[in-house]
Amino acid sequence: MTDSSDEAKQIEKLYEFGERLNEAKDKSQNVKDYEGVIDATKTSLKAKQLAAQLIPRFFKFFPNLSSRALNAHFDLIEEEDLAVRVQAIRGLPLFCKDTKEYISKIVDILGQLLTADEIVERDAVHKALMSVLRQDVKESLTALFKHIWNVEEPSQDDTIRDKVLCFIRDKVFPLKAELLRPPEEMERHITDLIKKSLGDVTGAEFRMFMDFLKSLSIFGEKAPPERLKELIGIIEGQADLDAQFDVSDADHIDRLISCLFMAIPFFVRGAPGSKFLNYLNKHIIPVFDKLPEERKLDLLKALAEISPYTTPQDSRQVLPSVVQLLKKYMPRRKTGEETNFTYVECLLFSFHHLAHKAPNASNSLCGYKIVTGQPSDRLGEDFSEYYKDFTERLSSVEDLTRATIKKLTQGMAEHNKAMAAAKSDEAKDNIKTLKQNTTTGLRTCNNILVMTKPLHLKTPAFIGDKSVNLSWKEAIKPSALSTTTATG
Repeated sequence: MTDSSDEAKQIEKLYEFGERLNEAKDKSQNVKDYEGVIDATKTSLKAKQLAAQLIPRFFKFFPNLSSRALNAHFDLIEEEDLAVRVQAIRGLPLFCKDTKEYISKIVDILGQLLTADEIVERDAVHKALMSVLRQDVKESLTALFKHIWNVEEPSQDDTIRDKVLCFIRDKVFPLKAELLRPPEEMERHITDLIKKSLGDVTGAEFRMFMDFLKSLSIFGEKAPPERLKELIGIIEGQADLDAQFDVSDADHIDRLISCLFMAIPFFVRGAPGSKFLNYLNKHIIPVFDKLPEERKLDLLKALAEISPYTTPQDSRQVLPSVVQLLKKYMPRRKTGEETNFTYVECLLFSFHHLAHKAPNASNSLCGYKIVTGQPSDRLGEDFSEYYKDFTERLSSVEDLTRATIKKLTQGMAEHNKAMAAAKSDEAKDNIKTLKQNTTTGLRTCNNILVMTKPLHLKTPAFIGDKSVNLSWKEAIKPSALSTTTATG
């Protein structure tokens, strides 16, 4: 232990070193003074605290002592005493204020220190990192992101990686307008860093990165087509569309559907959806029966939401698969099985929008007589049996739908009576949920009747506008998406 008189002498000596260094016109001549400051890191706690202030302050004047100074300062960061550690952390940004070559090293150390347990220490790390970021955002971000993509020792590095991700999300992303300047160059730089980080991310991390990317001006409303294509390419990579599909791989199914919904806003803006659609058509729809029940509806919802934005070529390719599914869920006669009306709504909506873009493709699928003047009209062939089959299925589902509307309307009247009689908040909440479910069910059924009506004609006018609003788009509770009823 250092006694108080020794400590007082050490502090006095340090102040002398500091004063001489401060007053010297050519500070680089005061080598002995700076060496004295460095040596003080091996003495008492108070001397260490003072040394932690002086080492970075005069660091730039002594390049020949840079390694010694840095190592001594880094030792202070590992001190047991919290006050010494915090003072040492606060001094780190000064090392790179005039000597930019140390930015990467300092950011690397600060990234590791984000795991600090003490709040005051963690706060010092956050402030130091923000200070370095403002000095050189490009170099700092590059060093920071290395903690995300370079994980060599998972047990320890995963903790650092998580803390760095939280820091980027909470401290960097909200200040993008201030930090990412000039915008074009820096937004491109952080985009490249994010793309490099996507090799091994969780679903939540991927959504966080995508939400940030689409908030950047380079991907904004005026972004050229190649920028939208770039974003879709990122989502396609996460969805793993080059992989062979295994219907038992629940993780891939979840990821695929999540990515589909993430991609929809970009399809709306004109990004190409061919790769997703082709993958669905080739790998997913053929094994639709084997998909987990809870994901079937998600998939059909995604398909419905994508269908207005498909190309004529993609529409022509996907239409046969949609018709096959429609026939499965629109039985020709009562079967005794439940009819999932939301499935039917999704598939009818998809059918209309796909057929609107490739109308004559429906001739050989449903027996229609749509004339475009192209050989693909196939008007010389007899598809009358297909027409009979398809319209019988339409009539059957319409009968079931009308019966269900009647039941739902009666149910709504009962819910209203129950609500008037309900006493407790819990009872009222339960009835409110039932009413919301019933409302969604009625929307679903009404949509079905609107979409089946034109399909009875030999030359139907397919719905290709926004006149039909999908039932769940207004649904309050996502759990109320599927309306089923017995059919026999």
